[in-house]
Formats: sequence, C-alpha cells, structure tokens
Amino acid sequence: MDHCDPRHFSAGCPSRELIDQIADKWSMMVLAVLDGGPLRFNAIKRHLEGVTQKALTQCLRRLERNGIVVRRVLPLSPVAVEYEITPLGRSLQPPFKALYRWTFENLGMVEEARQAFDARAVA
Repeated sequence: MDHCDPRHFSAGCPSRELIDQIADKWSMMVLAVLDGGPLRFNAIKRHLEGVTQKALTQCLRRLERNGIVVRRVLPLSPVAVEYEITPLGRSLQPPFKALYRWTFENLGMVEEARQAFDARAVA
C-alpha cells in the first residue's frame, strides 16, 4: 500500500476509493435511514425519494463489501432480505450526524452564498 498523506490525495491511495464509497450521497442517506434498525430493501427505498433500484442496490453492495452494513436473508415466503448497520458502520454515525447538523445549521448561509454567486455570474 502506498503511503497516504492526508493532505495529498495521491491516485494510488486506497483511502480515496473508501471515501468515495462511504461519503457519497446515497450511502450517507442509507446509513441515516438504517440508524433506527434493520430494514428491508423496499423500506429503505421508500425513505430515499429519487433513488433508483439500481443505484440503491449498488450502494448497499458497496456498503456491505466495506463492512458498513450486513445483508441478511430472511427465511420467509417469499424470501426477503434486510440490511442492518454493523458496529463498524455505527462508528461512522457520529461524524455523519455532525455533518447533517452542520448542513441544517448552515443551509441559510449557503443559500445566500449561492444566490450572491448566481447574481454575480449573471451580471
């Protein structure tokens, strides 16, 4: 493994792929939805307006591969699958919750900055 400097994101640093996989919008939202406990695929999908079945499937597979969620087959008829956050995934909750809190606390200022930028771009 290459030496990875946290201030220089070299192309060969494995942290780049992991950051991309855990910090994308769907992954963060899936973990927020699963925070209350295990859910089936369709229940997760209902909480994520706009996510496609393909995008959610790919997201859940990435999270499972990285040990962030676990997939369980339920012996029902028909067979069902549920997803749950692992202990490793739970360790992501504090930083993600801090990011969500920052987002909601600063959304007004961000909107003002966007409007000012857009007004300058038009002028």
